[in-house]
This record gives sequence, structure tokens and C-alpha cells, in this order.
Amino acid sequence: MAKKHKSPRRQGREKAFQVLYGMQFYPQPDLGHMLRTFDHFIGNHEEDLGTGDGFALELVRGVLSNLPRLDALITAHCKNWRLERIGKIELTVLRLSLFELLHREDVPDKVAINEGIELAKKFGDNRSGGFVNGILDAIVHAREQSA
Repeated sequence: MAKKHKSPRRQGREKAFQVLYGMQFYPQPDLGHMLRTFDHFIGNHEEDLGTGDGFALELVRGVLSNLPRLDALITAHCKNWRLERIGKIELTVLRLSLFELLHREDVPDKVAINEGIELAKKFGDNRSGGFVNGILDAIVHAREQSA
């Protein structure tokens, strides 16, 4: 049976996840740290990036530039959980998926949520997908209620 190839966007999300996850171990992540980490995982971040790599770079930059708002929304929808108590894998997936939900009009909500669940399943434990789904679903429902 032939192995299915991942779409460039799925590859980009996985790369963005890896970069963002790694950056959690820097005391003060900034653009310079991000580009060094991105270089480590992907290579040159100039114009010659492939579609998946360019998408990954856009996601990483977007998450970093919106981090306070993303974290505030995650905190608001995690009942009885402080941000520091959320596992680094799940927190990274939540930030990435939430950025797509809020700032990427080219990504439907269902796709952003599903991709987040898949990342959580791939990199987290057997409960990660359900946790990520619950938080993202709550955020989408709250957004729909206020619209």
C-alpha cells in the first residue's frame, strides 16, 4: 500500500508546531530566536521556501505576534486550569490552532480544529486530542454566541 503524502499545509503546521514547541524552552522568545529555531528545523527562511515552509513561517510569526491574546483566550476557556498547568504540547497546539481560527480567513474553522486535534494526537498522549478539541470547540462556540 502506498504511503499518503501530507499536504504542504499539514507539513507546514507540523513544522510550525515543532518550532513553537522548541521556543517554549527559551526564557524570552523573540523573532531572532524564532528564525534560528526555524533555520534548525527547515533551513533558509528566504524567498525560496516551499509552500509548506512558507506557511509554517507565517504561522510561527503570527502566533508569536499574537501570543498575549491567544493565551488570554485559552486561559478564559480552560476552567480550573492555569496556563502554566497545560502541557507544553497541548499549549503549543492550542496557540497554533487558535491563531488559524482567528487570523487565517483561508482556513475554515473545522479545518483548524481538525488539524489541531491531529497534531495533538501525533505529538501528545492519548488524551491530548480530546483536550485540544474541547478548548477549541468552546472558543468557537463562544465566538459564534457573541457574533
